[in-house]
Amino acid sequence: MTEPTASIEETPAKPRPAPSLTQRVLRNVLVPLALTWMVGAVIALVIANYFSEQAFDRGMLDDAYALSANVQAGERGIELLLTPREVATVLFDQVDKVYFAVQRLDGTLISGQAGLQAPLPVDGSRYRFSDVEYEGSVLRAVVLEHDAEPDLSMPYRVVVAQTTLSRTALVRQLLGYALAPQILLLVLLAVWLWYGIRSDLRPLAELQRALDRRDVRDLSPVAVAQTSRELQRLGNAVNSLFDRLGQSLQAQREFVGNVAHELRTPLAGIRALAEYGLAQHDAKVWREQLERVSERQSRASHLIDQLLALALAEEARTGLDRVPVRLDVLAEQTVLRHLMRADARGVDLGARGLDDAVVVYANEALVEGILDNLIDNALRYGGRTITVELAGQTLSVIDDGPGIPIEAQRDLMQRWAQGPAGEKLGQGSGLGLSIVSRYAELLGAELRLDAAEPTGLRVSVAFGEVP
Repeated sequence: MTEPTASIEETPAKPRPAPSLTQRVLRNVLVPLALTWMVGAVIALVIANYFSEQAFDRGMLDDAYALSANVQAGERGIELLLTPREVATVLFDQVDKVYFAVQRLDGTLISGQAGLQAPLPVDGSRYRFSDVEYEGSVLRAVVLEHDAEPDLSMPYRVVVAQTTLSRTALVRQLLGYALAPQILLLVLLAVWLWYGIRSDLRPLAELQRALDRRDVRDLSPVAVAQTSRELQRLGNAVNSLFDRLGQSLQAQREFVGNVAHELRTPLAGIRALAEYGLAQHDAKVWREQLERVSERQSRASHLIDQLLALALAEEARTGLDRVPVRLDVLAEQTVLRHLMRADARGVDLGARGLDDAVVVYANEALVEGILDNLIDNALRYGGRTITVELAGQTLSVIDDGPGIPIEAQRDLMQRWAQGPAGEKLGQGSGLGLSIVSRYAELLGAELRLDAAEPTGLRVSVAFGEVP
C-alpha cells in the first residue's frame, strides 16, 4: 500500500532584476572594443611570429652555409675540416640544442649526427626548411644542397636542425608584451568609462529620486540638469505632462467648485417652492408652484450644460482635432434647431449668406457651441429680431436688443459676469460669452463685439482658411 504523497506548491521564481543603464552602456562599449583589440592583437602576434620565424630560419641557414664552407675534398673523399670543438663554436646557441649532418646525396653520412633526416629541396631550390622529429624532440631543420664543384669529386648536402625553445619563448614574450598593455589599457578605459557614464547618468538618477519623493499633489515643474540634449528632452516631457495634468486638475476643481456654487441657489429655490406647494391645498397654487419649479429646473439644467461646455473647452486645450467644417450647413442646422424656442418667445430668428458653401478648418462641436451660446444669449437679452449671418469666413449673430457698452465688453468675457440686462432679467449665469471666447481661442478664431445698426449687438467670429 502506497503512502499518499503531499503535493508541494512550486513558488514562482522571482524575475531577475534588469541590469542598470550604466552596466548596459559599459557592456555595449567594452565588449566590442575588447573583441576588436583581441583580434588586432592576434593579427599582430601572427605577423610578428612570422617575421621572427624568418629571422631564426635565416640564422640557421647561415650556420648551414658556414659548415658547407669548411667541406673540402681530401685523401678519403669529401670531408669536414672542422674539429668537434670548432663545430660547437660555429653552431653555438645558449638556449637551443643544435644538430648537424653532412651527407652525400645518397644519404651516407660524412660528418655529424647519424639518422638526422629532413625533406629535400624541390623545384630547383637549393635549401628547404621544415619541422622534423629527432630523438623524441620536434626540431626546426634546413637542408642545403651543393652540386658538384670543380674542387670536389661529388655533390653533398648539409642538414642543420635545432630545438624550438628560443622560438617558443619569443612567441610567449610577444604574446605577453602584446596582451598585457592592452588588458591594462582596457581596464583603465573601463574604469574611466564607468566614472564618466555614472557622472553623465547622475542627473537621471536625481530626477528619479526627485519624482519618487514628490507629493502626488505637487505638479510644479521639476528641476532638470541641462547636461545633455536627451535629458533635457526627458525633463521637458515630464514637465509638460505635469502641466497638462495640472490644467486638467484645475479644470476639474473649477468645474466642481462652479457646480457647487451655482447650483446651490437654484436647488434651494426649487426645494423651497416644492415645500411651499406641499403645504397648500389649493390646486391653483400647486400649478403656479410647479410652473416655477419647472422654470427653476430649466435654468439649472441650462447652467449645467454651460458648465460642462466650459469644462470641455478647458479639456480641449490639451488636444483638439480639427477637420474641414461646412459653416453654411452648420449655421443652417443650428438656426433650425432654435426656431421653435424663438417662436415661443415671439422672436424672429433668421439667417442670410448661407447660399454659398464655406469651409473652415475647425472643430464642429466647438463651432456648434459658439452658435448655440450666441443664439441663446440673443434670445435671452436681445430684441425681437435675431439674424445669423455668414460673410466669407466670418460668422455673426446680430440682434436688435439693448447691446453691450464698450467699457463692459471685456468684463463680460470673464466667467460669471453679467451685463445690466442680465442682472435686470435675473436670467443666465454669466458663462455664455466666456464659453464663446474660450472656444474661439481654441479654434484660433477672432472674436469681435460691435454695435449693430440701428441698435443691438453684433458678435462676429472670424475663422481661418482651410490649409
